[in-house]
Amino acid sequence: MKAKARSSTVCAVLLLVQSPAYLAVRAQEPAVVPLPKPQMQGGKPVLDALRERRSSRSFRPDKLPPELLGTLLWAAFGVNRPADGHRTAPSAMNRQEIDVYVCTADGVYLYDAPGHALRVIRREDMRAATGRQDFVRVAPLNLVLVADYGRMTRVPDDKKPVWSAVSAGAIVQNVYLLCASEGLATVVRGTFDEAELARALQLRPEQKVVVAQTVGWPAATSETAPAMPRQ
Repeated sequence: MKAKARSSTVCAVLLLVQSPAYLAVRAQEPAVVPLPKPQMQGGKPVLDALRERRSSRSFRPDKLPPELLGTLLWAAFGVNRPADGHRTAPSAMNRQEIDVYVCTADGVYLYDAPGHALRVIRREDMRAATGRQDFVRVAPLNLVLVADYGRMTRVPDDKKPVWSAVSAGAIVQNVYLLCASEGLATVVRGTFDEAELARALQLRPEQKVVVAQTVGWPAATSETAPAMPRQ
């Protein structure tokens, strides 16, 4: 009887998601989500933010306000010189090969820096795919930095991984400093299943995951991550 009940429930769900009414509602959902104008002035002095920069692995699940999310993404790799499209972080030969993917409980998005908006990739919670640590499922935001080798024209193939890693590192530090300024917790991560994450983000073959970074409000028990001993 239980098996029949489960089968009936599955059939009902399949009929629902295939119904014209459901498909009509999904079709009306925006493919692009505009972000509020970022805060480009104020905040803590740079030296104060550097002094307070830290890694944390304890997060509250509370979502970031849209205004703060917009400022965070702009600080990460937004356009700070609209006249020529240059960004807040450098890239070799100005290839701007790094894409910032945004994973939240609501779905997966791609940050459109020129338009300062989020482009919808999928409306599923894929945070668990961004890393093997338990906290990636708790924190409201996981950023994934992806290198698009297709944009790295005139760059030798053997240099693409190194140069894109340098570009991603600059973005990571921007996020760290913004988090220090705004009282957010963050940690950069390199432990994830690259193939699984590529599928979750629906990446093309020429796109390669470089690194991930978790962001959120610090939990009450949040402490500075212990530094690795020097060799």
